[in-house]
Amino acid sequence: MKRFFVIGLLLLPLLASAQRVGLVLSGGASKGLAHVGVIKALEENDIPIDYVVGTSMGGIIGGCYAAGMSPAQIEHMVLSPEFLRWVNGSPEEGYNYYYHQQDINPSFLKLSLGLDSTFNFQFNSSIANDVSLNFVLAEKMAQASAISHGNFDSLFVPLRVVAADIFTQNEVILSKGSLSDALRATQTVPFFYTPIRVDGKYLFDGGVYNNFPVDIVQRDFNPDVIIGVNVSTKVFEEYPYKQDEKLISKSLLFLLLDKSDPSQVPETGVYIQPDIASYSSFDFAKAKSLVDSGYAQTIRQMPDIKRKVQARRDCDELAERRNRFTSKSVPFLFDGVTFNGFNSKQRMYIRKTFRTRRKDDPLLRYSEVRRGYFNLVSDSYFSNVYPSIVFNEEKKTFSLRLAKRPQQNFQVDFGGVVATRDISNIFLGLNYYHFDRVLSRFNANFQTGNFYKSALLRTRFDFPWPVYLEPYASFDSWNYLENDDLLQETSNNAHTILKRVDRYAGVKFGFPVEALFRSSFYVEAFNNLDRYANSNVYISTDILDQLKVQGFKAGINFSANTLNRKQYATAGRHYAISGEYIRAEEDFKPGNTSVQTMRTRNTHQWVKAKATAEQYFGGGRYHFGYLVEGVISTQPVFQNYFGTIIHAPGFFPIQDSRTLILQNFRSFSYGAVGLRNVFTFYNRFDFRLEGYLFKPFRHIHEGLSQKAIVSDDIRSLYFAGSAALVYHSPLGPISLSTNYYDDEENQLGVLLHVGFLLFNKHPFD
Repeated sequence: MKRFFVIGLLLLPLLASAQRVGLVLSGGASKGLAHVGVIKALEENDIPIDYVVGTSMGGIIGGCYAAGMSPAQIEHMVLSPEFLRWVNGSPEEGYNYYYHQQDINPSFLKLSLGLDSTFNFQFNSSIANDVSLNFVLAEKMAQASAISHGNFDSLFVPLRVVAADIFTQNEVILSKGSLSDALRATQTVPFFYTPIRVDGKYLFDGGVYNNFPVDIVQRDFNPDVIIGVNVSTKVFEEYPYKQDEKLISKSLLFLLLDKSDPSQVPETGVYIQPDIASYSSFDFAKAKSLVDSGYAQTIRQMPDIKRKVQARRDCDELAERRNRFTSKSVPFLFDGVTFNGFNSKQRMYIRKTFRTRRKDDPLLRYSEVRRGYFNLVSDSYFSNVYPSIVFNEEKKTFSLRLAKRPQQNFQVDFGGVVATRDISNIFLGLNYYHFDRVLSRFNANFQTGNFYKSALLRTRFDFPWPVYLEPYASFDSWNYLENDDLLQETSNNAHTILKRVDRYAGVKFGFPVEALFRSSFYVEAFNNLDRYANSNVYISTDILDQLKVQGFKAGINFSANTLNRKQYATAGRHYAISGEYIRAEEDFKPGNTSVQTMRTRNTHQWVKAKATAEQYFGGGRYHFGYLVEGVISTQPVFQNYFGTIIHAPGFFPIQDSRTLILQNFRSFSYGAVGLRNVFTFYNRFDFRLEGYLFKPFRHIHEGLSQKAIVSDDIRSLYFAGSAALVYHSPLGPISLSTNYYDDEENQLGVLLHVGFLLFNKHPFD
């Protein structure tokens, strides 16, 4: 008996070292970032991880670990600014190609549809942009997939990923194939991300049917010890009477996710649930706190973990194993781009995007493939293209495979603004795409309100060279006299008696300049009508002056824009330089407020150059920005002062500037500079403090007989400022501001608006 006891003591270390540990990671969206802290704590305490099974975000984190990434590398990735950009659908810095971006409009909701040849519509329910996430997963998992030859048992740690087939209502266990496809499939939350095909099937988030896959690790690996980590929303065994009102807003998550049952973890295992109840499923910006929560909870339970897991694997041994695995990586060279679902003409167009292949070197470098992909998907039509990186065993090279998912060839945009002044309006945008040898986009935008109405029609033909041709026509109507709001009647008298109608049509010819710049040549014909009084008092019997201005202009524009928001930006930059030649015929018919009595006609021609620079710096709680703008023009005066001032170039630094006729902020030639201070509170609240100086070099003022006088007065200097509290809501900004202008009629104002306060530019702006 004594002999057997001694033998048992001698065998204990061997039995402990043979002990196998399976790690189960649940889904939970952003809460799944706590898994990083759990793995970090386990490795620091020499707890082995022999198998990993994950669902949704648990599958993503588990997949990164199985691909050979250390906890430190995973943590660095999820804490990086790039990670937030991937999740939000924004390209990485330097890859936001401006050439394909459309002009901004007031839309806050986009409805994507598929329109086929029989005019049947197919609704695309996904609300998230996944173009960055798809490529990053393909990039980071490509080497591990190549090393394992598509067998998840041959990864650094054997892995199982849980997905869902919602058509047959079954879970799908992924154990082979493309690792990036498996990870992308398991986090396809219904109605949020567009699904992808894996082995011919559209798959969704594994949490729909198995959010805590303890049964999978038992069935596939049968480990000695199971460590189950649950980060999903709490599931109640009984109805939560006292909490139901607070939880009702999360009802969709309860509906979509299978419950995580702690009792699935056997007595021999360990159940870990980090304290993350105060976090939402979309708190990706709080990644550091989530990682720390997983780490802290695991450390608290470490005595129990060490008691149940006798085996140890020190950091040096683990690092050596990881290095042996990753050292099998091959050079990241690509032999081309392959396609799934595109016809020959479409393939030819897309291949032109990856045009950096050299005759003396048939291989594409990874940087070239990356640039080509983000260049392609910067056009919203290609945002539904799904990338995979495929390894060729014989050639030891990779290829980028682009798969065509159900296309979003018809888009409807909704938007507008509701304001406490008479500038409220609604917006509707219609977009239809046709892609063959050329990508054609047909666009119609409409805005309507008491103050402003607009219709803009344009067609853009993108050629693969790359250049584009864009014919367009627009109608804009401005009524500064109208004092009714869309929502309620107002009694304030209008200070500016002016009704404007702008009609113009033209064609643009554009091409990219490097990655972030776009240049365009344009020719435009215009026919504008302005009706106004020469005083700020209006009587219903007054006959307004009528000023018709028609002609054409030709110009060139060079611009770049990486601002993070349409309005109230806090990051990025915008540059624009333009030059124009304008020829206009002035037809002036005086009303009864004019000292002139005769109808006059004049022909004018002039040239104008304009430059604008806007940029933001800093991060975290404080952002600093500047705005610099300058105009040089030889524009002549029109028949009277007010007709001249409303056609002079203007400076519009504050959100409501275009809704006012700011006479002191208009000049044929001027320079302006402004500083913007943005203080961020919480996640979406900003306090903005802005100040601007405007210096007219050719100052316009009213002389005798309502004539316009231009002087080179170097003393004139005007100030504008704004203090605003802005909340960035899903419907656009909600802003409460106090605005000041050095202007007699519009000196101080308070404005509350919900939505984007954006308008088309006047032809002379």
